[in-house]
Amino acid sequence: MTSREERTEKLAKNLDIFVSHAHIFTSDAILLANFCKPRHKDKCCDLGTGNGIIPLLWLRDFKPKEIFGVELSESAIELFKKTLKHNNIEDNVNLFHLDLKKIKGILPNEYFDIVSINPPYKKVGTGIVNTEEDYKNARHEFNCTLYDAAKAANYLLKFGGRYCMCQRPERLPEMFDAMRKNKIEPKIMREVIQRKGKEPSLILLEGKKGSMEGFRILPPLYIEDDNGNYSNEADALFNAYKTKEL
Repeated sequence: MTSREERTEKLAKNLDIFVSHAHIFTSDAILLANFCKPRHKDKCCDLGTGNGIIPLLWLRDFKPKEIFGVELSESAIELFKKTLKHNNIEDNVNLFHLDLKKIKGILPNEYFDIVSINPPYKKVGTGIVNTEEDYKNARHEFNCTLYDAAKAANYLLKFGGRYCMCQRPERLPEMFDAMRKNKIEPKIMREVIQRKGKEPSLILLEGKKGSMEGFRILPPLYIEDDNGNYSNEADALFNAYKTKEL
């Protein structure tokens, strides 16, 4: 499949998502969507939403009051639009083709209960950079740094609103710094670990706008059990599409 070829994948018995080689979704996005756990009354915004995996999982699992998605890539936006039309849920998500650094005056200020982002994991100047634009921006911080994302979250979140993100463990100090410089206090962290005895491969982090200090570390989420199969928790998350309906 080339970067522009498309196909659908199942998110529920009656929910399909359009993907391409450049715009797939990973287990990290599934873990982050669940980590956010929106309530029915919540207004939620996913930054850098790609082909819409996190808003769609919110819609499937939590059905919050409002869902917004913000994405810079035109090809990703077109995939997301196709998904919404294909599933007849165009009224369920407010989609914005927009640079998250330019949301001021376009998206509502201090409006949301939850803002999330599954950001690029690599800094500019590290790793091999893909020459194709969509791949490049998804993996490296050419258009969005941790500080850009936290600044956008501060603008969007109401007082006490939650900012949820995932990132590689080695960047945890930057995650804390970016949040605190934008008046978001880190509150809850969970490590994602492939199996017992291994180091974390991913950090899930929640901050709260305007909160006092006070920090919790949740028990780790293990992807595999002792036999090398999915753990019960991972299996429930990654195979939910087999039993769930929208």
